[in-house]
Amino acid sequence: MTDGWSEQTDPGETAPVDGGPRTHRASYWAFHCDKRTDYLRYAYLQLGSDADAEEAVDATFDKLADKWEQMLRMENLEGYAWTVLKRRIADLLRRRKRQPTLVDTATFEAVARTNCTDQFSALEDSMDLYAAVNALPERQRDAFILRHTLDHSTAQTAALMGVEEATVRSHLRQARRRLAHVLGVECTDSIANGEKTP
Repeated sequence: MTDGWSEQTDPGETAPVDGGPRTHRASYWAFHCDKRTDYLRYAYLQLGSDADAEEAVDATFDKLADKWEQMLRMENLEGYAWTVLKRRIADLLRRRKRQPTLVDTATFEAVARTNCTDQFSALEDSMDLYAAVNALPERQRDAFILRHTLDHSTAQTAALMGVEEATVRSHLRQARRRLAHVLGVECTDSIANGEKTP
C-alpha cells in the first residue's frame, strides 16, 4: 500500500502531502494508526476474508491520503472517512460479485447478549436472526455491529461513524426494537434504550 505519499511513481512529481506542512503528514498517520485496526475488523465482518479486508482498507487509506489536505478543512472528517471505507467495501463486493456477509457467529452472539429475553438465545444459530441483522437500515446496522459485535463503546462508535453519541444511541434503540419486532421477541425498555447488562 502506498498511502498516497509513501512512494512516488514519478521522481519529479510530489505526492499530495509531500510538499505540504509536516503536521499534515503527522495528522494523517495519527488518523491511520487510530482507525486502521477498527476499519479492518469492520471490513472483515462484511467481506469474510483477511485479504479482502486488507485490500478494502488499503484502498480506503489511499483515497484518504489523496484527499487529506481537503479533509483537514472538512467539518466531519471522520464521517467522510467512514463513507470512503463503506464505498471501498461495496466496490470490492461488486467486483467479486458477492453480497455483504456477517461472518462467523459474532453477530448472533451479540444479539443474544442484549438479553431481550431468553428467546434471542434460542435464535442464536437461526438464519432468521442473521437475516434480521442484515436487513437493518445501513446506519442502524453499522451502529449495531460496531457497538455489539465489535464491542465498541457508544463514544467509540460515534467517533468511527462520524456522528454524535446521541445519534448512535438513537440508531441502536431503533435497531433493537426492529430486531425484536421482526423476531417476535419482547425487548425491555432498558435494552431498547441501549443499556448493556454485565
